Amino acid sequence: MNRLSRFRHKRTDVDPVDEVLPLGQLGALGIQHVLAMYASAVAVPLIIGGALKLSAADLQYLISACLLTSGIATLLQTIGFWKVGVRLPILQGTAFAAASTISAIGIHAGGGAGSLPLVFGAVMFGGVVVIALAPFFSALVRFLPPVVTGSVITVIGLSLLPVAVRWGRGQPQTADFGSAENLALAGGTLLLVLLIQRFATGFVSRISILIGLVLGTAAAVPLGVTNFDRVADAPVFGVSTPFHFGTPQLTISAAVSIVIILLVIMVEVTGCMIAVGDMVGRKVHSADIARGLRADGLGTAVGGLLNSFPYGAYVSNLGLVALTGVRSRFVVAAAGAMLLILGLFPKVGALAAAVPLPVLSGAGLVLFGTVAASGIRTLSQVSLADNRNLVIVAVAVGFGLIPLAAPEFYAPLPDTVRTVIGEGITASAIAATLLNLLFFHLPWRRQAPQAATSDPAPRSAAPDMEVSR
Repeated sequence: MNRLSRFRHKRTDVDPVDEVLPLGQLGALGIQHVLAMYASAVAVPLIIGGALKLSAADLQYLISACLLTSGIATLLQTIGFWKVGVRLPILQGTAFAAASTISAIGIHAGGGAGSLPLVFGAVMFGGVVVIALAPFFSALVRFLPPVVTGSVITVIGLSLLPVAVRWGRGQPQTADFGSAENLALAGGTLLLVLLIQRFATGFVSRISILIGLVLGTAAAVPLGVTNFDRVADAPVFGVSTPFHFGTPQLTISAAVSIVIILLVIMVEVTGCMIAVGDMVGRKVHSADIARGLRADGLGTAVGGLLNSFPYGAYVSNLGLVALTGVRSRFVVAAAGAMLLILGLFPKVGALAAAVPLPVLSGAGLVLFGTVAASGIRTLSQVSLADNRNLVIVAVAVGFGLIPLAAPEFYAPLPDTVRTVIGEGITASAIAATLLNLLFFHLPWRRQAPQAATSDPAPRSAAPDMEVSR
């Protein structure tokens, strides 16, 4: 056997999740992940900075810190060490779910940069709590069969699609918001991605989103939609240093508020880990969940230390994993390394931010729709001829869509309750998990009558699952 044959043989023995692709492919696929999540990553510090009325310099510092620590959190999750990191292609980013809670804490503390030490103190404390709870929370995996995860993944995709649609109109409160040019850019990017998917093969088809984003941005330049002013204004180099805004502080109310929202994020992260495991063909056990939650908690604690916010798995990037079929965790690790670079070189980060929202919209429709389709694929493993499974899916999807259909539906409820069920993804996960417990795990419900069906052996919604490796 010659050297080339031995090399090929060795490569076929590598699990696709652990395969290290050639450097060029790692770079292109990693950039694709970064561009797909960049708008969401910078949106969280922009929301919080706006609510706290931070100066432009402080806001730029927050954005760089969030990108830097997103890279650290992603590397912790994908590469990991010891019992930290699920080692799956999961990209970590600042969690949207925490934005309103953090804004409320900062405003209560008086707003401005002076309120940030209290925020970061609570974030660091919350990260430590997540690490401590990880092994206990991971035991929930046995209560998350395909009927639960499939419902939640479907809701994730359906919840993200309206975001892509809104991006198609452009930046709100600008002169070209909702213009024909913006709609044309969104439609043209979508068409380009679809044509590449249809006619290209191999590696080119895998980077269809990246090609669409690059060419869409190029097309936007003569239309005047792309703005490169921030690139010129941004500093070339900057490092986020610990306690930049002052020594962290901690109050009971801020700590409790952050811990509550982090429990919600833990539910979402657990669902994402199971979803990615299903996509890449690697079963996720409770030990994997514990490692992933430890990475999430450690990333959040490091975020507070380096002037950033809580972290969670970015569900928007699940669509890229499903669409490209690339299972390698090192692709997402490469994206994490790029986020580190963007955090250290704000000018490079500003260049990535120049991708117009309508261009992101065209790519986002494909990505987020792919997430929903992946959820439907997971539900195909479930026998919906069993009425109990049918009810779980129906109610979980229904609860998940309430915040989309009626954003003010939960307005009369206390803030704590709204924090938990006001997010469609979390509400869907809670509803599906509780109904699965009711129908399949409580002893007096296990023998519930089945719907008449020609399927001689419908699959259980709660198959036996290993809980540790």
